[in-house]
Parts: sequence; C-alpha cells; structure tokens
Amino acid sequence: MNAPHLQLPNEVPLDNPIWASLTTRHAHLAIGAEIGNGLARQYPANIGPLAAFEEPTPDAYSDLAQVIPTEDIAVLFLASEPQLPDGWQLLRGGVLVQMICRRLPIPPAPDPLMQPASIQPLTPADYSEMLALASLTEPGPFRQHTAELGGFLGIRVEGRLAAMAGRRLAPVGFSEISAVCTHPDFRGRGFARALVTEVALSIYADGDTPVLTSFEANTTAIKVYEEVGFSIRRRFYLAVVKPPTKAS
Repeated sequence: MNAPHLQLPNEVPLDNPIWASLTTRHAHLAIGAEIGNGLARQYPANIGPLAAFEEPTPDAYSDLAQVIPTEDIAVLFLASEPQLPDGWQLLRGGVLVQMICRRLPIPPAPDPLMQPASIQPLTPADYSEMLALASLTEPGPFRQHTAELGGFLGIRVEGRLAAMAGRRLAPVGFSEISAVCTHPDFRGRGFARALVTEVALSIYADGDTPVLTSFEANTTAIKVYEEVGFSIRRRFYLAVVKPPTKAS
C-alpha cells in the first residue's frame, strides 16, 4: 500500500535553510543580527558552526567574519560554488544533496538484526556518549550542545550507544534530520534506516515535513534515505571556511 500524500508547506525556505532557520524558529539562538550590517547569522559555537547569509555578498562575508569566534570556522550551504573574498580560506568543499520526505514514512518490517535493540529517546545524560559517537563517525558538525536542538533518538546494544539521529535546522514548516550515525561495530543491522524513519515520523507528528542533507558521493546513505521515503530536492555547495585573521 502506498503511503498517503500530505499537505506540504511552501518549500522556498529550503533554498536557504540555515538562514531560514536562524531568522525564524531558531532566531533566539542566532548570533549576528546586531553585528555589522546584520547580514550574517551563525549558531552559537557550542551548538555548531553552521552559518548563513541571505546573499553571499562581500558585505555579508564582512559581517560573517565578525560573527565567527576567533580561530573557529563557519559551515555554509551555498547555491553555487563559493567565491570567497580575499583572505578567506576554504578548508573543505563538496556537493550536498538536500532530500525531502513528502510522504509519511512506512516503518520497515521487523528485522532480526535489530533484536534485541530498541529505539530510545536520548537525554542530557547521554550527551557525552553522543559526542564520542559523533567524533568517531563524523556525521557532520556536532559539538557539546548540538543535542540541545532536540529530537534525538538512539539505539543501545548491551548498554553501548550503537547509533543515533536527531534534529537540527528548523525552517518554518520543516525540520532537518541530522547526526545520523552508527558505530562501526554495529553497521549493517538497519539501525540508520530505523532511526531516520522514527525521527521523520516524529517530525510529521509535530506538523512539520522532514528534510535532510547528505554528501552527494555518499550513495550508501542516500539509498537508505530513499528507502525511508526521501527524494533529492536540490543540491548545495558545502563550504567550510575560515575568515582572515583578526587584527589584535
């Protein structure tokens, strides 16, 4: 049986999702509104280095340089390849696919490999293990307080945190699934698909539509997300950048 179509929100905010999140539902977290001309925004450093501007103009980069903490970086999702002003460093680049789940996901059939594991909400008591798992698997920017963005679920096997996934960006009408990762000791058991499905269902239950991003080259992850019900909406250029050294 096919999953039902749902009434979906306007998708325009997804064309600049970090900016759309930091200027609406995550505006209370945003740093940058009062800095320079207010053309750049970034999450607090202890949540993560995601940053954005409405347009990548020289003035916006100038504002962003003032927003980024000394010796830190910014992670940008850009519509085209980055054209950085003089003095900026591109530390990492790549093509991302943005995926959206326009149908209610159908949970996978019971898998013997999942047993006796179960999906559980993660709490502040789990943060140190979550940070360790993210540091090992590198699912994307994940820092000490990233988990405070909420909605994190995990799977434990014999007491060990084997896999997790949660929420990150929150443009109006949408919620981004992020930090999808599985410890190398527990891969191949369907944990990622099960977690992404559960987080997506919780997002729909809250009245939002699930989205996520993945490196285009990560075809294994993309296949898993497609099995859940996600499809590619568009591409972004990832730019991990560092501003010119600030004068002392």
